[in-house]
Amino acid sequence: MRHILLSFALLFSSLVFAQKDTCNCCTENHEAFDFWIGEWTVTNPDGSPAGENSIQKIQDNCILLERWTSAKGGYTGTSQNFYNLKTKQWEQLWIDNQGGHLKLKGNRKGNQMIMRTDDQINKEGKSFYHQITWTKNDDGSVRQLWETYTEGKTVTIAFDGLYKMKSKK
Repeated sequence: MRHILLSFALLFSSLVFAQKDTCNCCTENHEAFDFWIGEWTVTNPDGSPAGENSIQKIQDNCILLERWTSAKGGYTGTSQNFYNLKTKQWEQLWIDNQGGHLKLKGNRKGNQMIMRTDDQINKEGKSFYHQITWTKNDDGSVRQLWETYTEGKTVTIAFDGLYKMKSKK
């Protein structure tokens, strides 16, 4: 009887520990945006400093947390990015210290993560949306291009930044 109880206890404890070791967000889809993880310096197209960004995985690999600080100071923002199993797409909620926010959704295509907002109406009554594309470059850098598409107009660029990994100290 004692051997049966001991065997049961070992089986039960191995099941409990096995449950703790499972990773619900360790799928290929959940890892599609991992190329953005890191501590980055970001420059504008002319090479001038744009800011710094810290991207890390939290909540047992289920969320990419972004912390942005502009080079000019005074402007910061945070985003939470996650793969939504129900909709089968990535989603981002960006909120900055100026009261601005964006809700984006999309997926990875090749070496790019492409997300966009829903259509909105501007002050002139025209439809528009924002699209942000993160491109993983061969040298390990990442380009982030934020474009605004407006009905009847050409595309305008809101931000174009090149992310380079900070050197390790």
